[in-house]
Amino acid sequence: MDLAAYPTTPAWDELVEHGRARASLGGFARFLDGVDLADLRVRQDAAEAAIRAMGVSFTVYADGGNIDRSWPFDVLPRVITAEAWAPVAAGLAQRLRALNHFLADVYGPQKILADGVVPPELVLSSPNYRPECLGMDLSHGVWAHICGTDLVRGADGAFFVLEDNLRVPSGVAYMLENRLITKRVFPELFRDLEILPVDDYPQRLHGLLSSLSPRPGHQPVIVVLTPGIHNAAYFEHATLAQLMGVELAEGSDLVVDADDIVHLRTVGGLRRVDVIYRRIDDLFLDPEVFHPDSTLGVPGLMRAWRAGNVAIANAPGAGVADDKVVYSYVPDMVRYYLGEEPAVDNVPTYRGDTDLRWILGHIDELVVKPANESGGYGVVVGPHASAAELEACRARLRADPRGHVAQPVIPISTAPTLTPGDPVAVAPRHVDLRPFVLSGADISVTTGGLTRVALREGSLIVNSSQGGGSKDTWILDPTV
Repeated sequence: MDLAAYPTTPAWDELVEHGRARASLGGFARFLDGVDLADLRVRQDAAEAAIRAMGVSFTVYADGGNIDRSWPFDVLPRVITAEAWAPVAAGLAQRLRALNHFLADVYGPQKILADGVVPPELVLSSPNYRPECLGMDLSHGVWAHICGTDLVRGADGAFFVLEDNLRVPSGVAYMLENRLITKRVFPELFRDLEILPVDDYPQRLHGLLSSLSPRPGHQPVIVVLTPGIHNAAYFEHATLAQLMGVELAEGSDLVVDADDIVHLRTVGGLRRVDVIYRRIDDLFLDPEVFHPDSTLGVPGLMRAWRAGNVAIANAPGAGVADDKVVYSYVPDMVRYYLGEEPAVDNVPTYRGDTDLRWILGHIDELVVKPANESGGYGVVVGPHASAAELEACRARLRADPRGHVAQPVIPISTAPTLTPGDPVAVAPRHVDLRPFVLSGADISVTTGGLTRVALREGSLIVNSSQGGGSKDTWILDPTV
């Protein structure tokens, strides 16, 4: 592939340096130098055919309805060397340890609040703070068992944490499907290169969930609790249940008895449930405690959880650490709880409650985000916004300063991506990365993750719901 004409940008490019594939990528660099665009187009077509055949899809909410779309995928992988990845993985494990200390503290003695490291009013006013969880003592001291951490890479190649996802982090099934697809279309590279695996994630997740069972010595009964087929992430729920060999259940499939035991309704009768991997937001989990009109959850589930008769991952209340305002204090949590410096730092973040005047004065230079939204909804990229969009953003900030944060526009890294049209071309597109961290008695970090790519030229919004796509992510040992 001739990269001499590959456009240069202020961003770090994952694969290209000075018009050539990065030499640090070893055998993959040699492959890129030798492959032609026509071959890549054939492989892209093969990947898209595999996606259709496998039924890999996601749901978009539009015009009052749900639209299923094939998973948008770019055949050129995003490649990171194992040497570059090792300190990042260690930093992610460090971060989740601190976050779990914070959650146990917030729902326990609240020392970090009393010591003024994190303002109490900021935490207690979070829409994801759940006083119903106060006093819980959880297995391994872990509240957030599964975390999807969004990473970006700055202009010098350094990684930063953009946000933590602790409520119901999604995307891991697409990471697994991306790997399956890429193995189909690049079989020779998986034979010749040392690409670290992600395929063992379902087994690792099953092992973690099993370790949470309140009945040691019994074969645990695990269910994936889904809102149902119309949920945007239903494909993932069904995929993970199948890969782990556990039941996929909706709220109506579960019942809590008078002894606060959760059961699964089966054709053979009721079967006790030990662990619930929930993919439902807190407020819909139990109509006895949260939204009384919720039909998605299970009446009495919180009673059973508080009684210690069932484990829930992630634990109710973990989303308080999802709050993007709370996120700005995570480096302080690392220092407070662990006595260490953060190995992977945050993106600089300004808080609407403390920095409102400055944000309003520089709004055309910043990315403004709602503190508790996901999927890219409500994000305003100042340099790309119209005057009307900026004014509307100012109004939202003034009305709810606590509900917003702002960050500088970082020239996040790019990766070569096949662009549509004839002739086929390769162009830089911005990417982020969501690795997944599992936390129980031990912590493990995926060797890679879900790379999301902004398919539109110049766009920084990578979410599939906002027109983004994805790539397989290779952690590569180039010495092999």
